[in-house]
Amino acid sequence: MKTIDELLADGVSGKRVFVRADLNVPLADGTITDDGRIRAVLPTVKALAQAGAKVVVASHLGRPKGAPDLAFSLLPAAERLGELLGAPVAFAQDTVGPAAHDAVDGLQPGQVAVIENLRFNPGETSKDDAERGEFADRLAALADVYVGDGFGAVHRGHASVYDLPARLPHYAGYLIATEVGVLKKLTEDVKRPYVVALGGAKVSDKLAVIDQLLGKADRLLIGGGMAYTFLKAKGYEVGISLLQEDQVPAVTEYMERAEKQGVELVLPVDVVVSRTFPDLKTKAPTENTVVDADKIPADQEGLDIGPKTRELYASKLADASTVFWNGPMGVFEHPDYAEGTKAVAQALVDTNGFTVVGGGDSAAAVRTLGFDENAFGHISTGGGASLEYLEGKTLPGLAALED
Repeated sequence: MKTIDELLADGVSGKRVFVRADLNVPLADGTITDDGRIRAVLPTVKALAQAGAKVVVASHLGRPKGAPDLAFSLLPAAERLGELLGAPVAFAQDTVGPAAHDAVDGLQPGQVAVIENLRFNPGETSKDDAERGEFADRLAALADVYVGDGFGAVHRGHASVYDLPARLPHYAGYLIATEVGVLKKLTEDVKRPYVVALGGAKVSDKLAVIDQLLGKADRLLIGGGMAYTFLKAKGYEVGISLLQEDQVPAVTEYMERAEKQGVELVLPVDVVVSRTFPDLKTKAPTENTVVDADKIPADQEGLDIGPKTRELYASKLADASTVFWNGPMGVFEHPDYAEGTKAVAQALVDTNGFTVVGGGDSAAAVRTLGFDENAFGHISTGGGASLEYLEGKTLPGLAALED
């Protein structure tokens, strides 16, 4: 795929450059709680603006129902982008209507505009090729060139991600180029030992990537809510812990495959349990205890890996040359159950290997728990996209950028 450097070399002064970014930031009462994805697109936007382009930034945010919804407006993201750029950013209150055209027509070379949430138009996510194509045509009328830099959306076959690049000269932005380079280090040029730590709620979300990694990784460390399906597969009582009973047969098969293929699959040896799920708003202290992983009481649920498991996982990460981590080890949003996730993050910081935090909740946890982002080799902006790449799937947004 062609990169933004090639575009800049050809000259962009005065050209309208459509940047498909990922500004899908978390909001609390209209306030951005994590601006990591906005900061991630800054290098691309800055480079284009400094080269004299008229930069049109577009993104989705949340899951509106194909119609305007102020709760999902990109205005806070546009304002934050302006603060980070240190320059005014125009904001259009529609996607392809009069406001968008006025905002783009009003741009001078070096200026930036953000158009409203792309998902306010049903054509963005439509499964009907004609409807999606019609929306892509209208987006194409706003620009002369397309730059894809929304890595968190490249696994979606949406109009602005998949259809629009076919209608304009297209290039990969700095973020996508970086993300793809990192993923190749995890799939094509792997330095060993290669350790993968997987957490999060549902084991079903990770089965396909586990399937692929059994042929590539040296060790798999399992935590979070998905761990209890593995523990159940070993015949353990898991109480009222998060469990996907229908996935036990698949998990059993993967554990058998791991043993046959010489992949070390490591499960929690102890867990932090409680009778009630914590209040994540008040973060009030909870009653909890640490029990061995095979002794979870029937009326309690596991909410974090225990201290022995934290030490075990740190030791399994210590000598790694390559690490990929996706998914928290527990309910990290509450201080009583954040220690497992914190321990894994610290182990990544302490290792001398190349470390990748796979976006999503893992990236949020790193920031929430106060870690220096520069202490990690790479923090991805797209958890779902990263996982699908590692699964070996073709990502529509990357395929669209190929020549």
